[in-house]
Amino acid sequence: MSIIHLRDCPALPWKNGMGRTRELAVHPAGAGIDDFLWRVSVAEVDSAAPFSPFPGIDRHIALLEGAGFTMTLDGQHAHALTTPFAPFAFPGEARVAAHLHGGPTRDFNLMLRRGTVRGELVTWEEPGRQVVDDAVALLYCARGPIDTAEGRLHAGDAWLPDRLTGRVTLEPGALALVARVESDGRPGPAFP
Repeated sequence: MSIIHLRDCPALPWKNGMGRTRELAVHPAGAGIDDFLWRVSVAEVDSAAPFSPFPGIDRHIALLEGAGFTMTLDGQHAHALTTPFAPFAFPGEARVAAHLHGGPTRDFNLMLRRGTVRGELVTWEEPGRQVVDDAVALLYCARGPIDTAEGRLHAGDAWLPDRLTGRVTLEPGALALVARVESDGRPGPAFP
């Protein structure tokens, strides 16, 4: 079964040790911080802290819980990550300082190795059936329920779709964050 429960994923320290993250999926399976092609995780931000640097990685982030924070990239560009489920993309080599807007937050992260894979983080909230194409690497249930071919997802559950499975159903009020990943010009799929 390819349903993952966030509660079962251990909290691990950030690369810089200044926060915690729960890895939902990584490709290839078992890859580490230095050799993944793509990675999806949920980070817990309890205090103002710099983000870990990830040179050569394209990053996508969306607020899940809390009042959010302002990200200042390279000391110049500021982005307020305060609207829940609204994805924001930025380069992993950027120096990112985070200033909390009040209390701890949780955010959803998609990381893509530049030059190998490309992708995006999108939000699905239209009730009814949604088509899952070959680019969907992971579907995260931010609000549920969501029905998949392998079972029902509730908030905090993720689904790694079988390439033969083509649809999911969002109940009214449900919301999914969808990690889309494709090969960046190399032959073969970005994941099995």
